[in-house]
Formats: sequence, structure tokens, C-alpha cells
Amino acid sequence: MNWKSFIAGTLTGLIGGYCLRKIMEEQVPLSGEKVLADIKHAFKQEGSIDGSWMQMKPEDYQKHAIKTKVYRGGIMRTRDGEREQFEFIADAYTGSVLDVYPI
Repeated sequence: MNWKSFIAGTLTGLIGGYCLRKIMEEQVPLSGEKVLADIKHAFKQEGSIDGSWMQMKPEDYQKHAIKTKVYRGGIMRTRDGEREQFEFIADAYTGSVLDVYPI
């Protein structure tokens, strides 16, 4: 075996592995802990948080023609002496918040 064939095979394997890794990352949901930490960080910009919760198993979600997996959760905080509660829906693959509403 000559060196050119060895180097070509090695480069092909590395490029193929990199592409496969990128494809797999897009199909694997983020961890629930990471998504919740990001959402809590955003809420902490406006004040302290009294409590939070989130379902750690992604569930199917559809809004019109868009289908994805989401995490559902909630945040509790006190603002100006009043307790506020919010529920949120976050995309499991990107961590983007799709909806936040007070309860």
C-alpha cells in the first residue's frame, strides 16, 4: 500500500465521520436540564426565580403544519410583591422557546 492511498482513505474516513456527527446532532434532542437552565437564565434577567419545573421527556407537538418534539415546563417568580407563574413550551432540538404564557 502506498502513502497516497493511505492518506486518501484516512481523509475520506474523517470527512465522513464529521458529516455523520453533524447529522446525528440534528436528530438528537438537547438535554432537558440544559433547556431549563437556558430558560431560567433568561427569566433571571428580570428578577429572581422562586421555583421551576419541566417534563424531562420530550413530547410530540404540532402547530398547524409544523411538527416537532417539545419540553413543557414552568417558572415561578415574585415581582413587585406579587407571585407570577408562567408555563412554557421549548423546542427539544434547538432549545428555542416556542410559547410562554402566564397561568
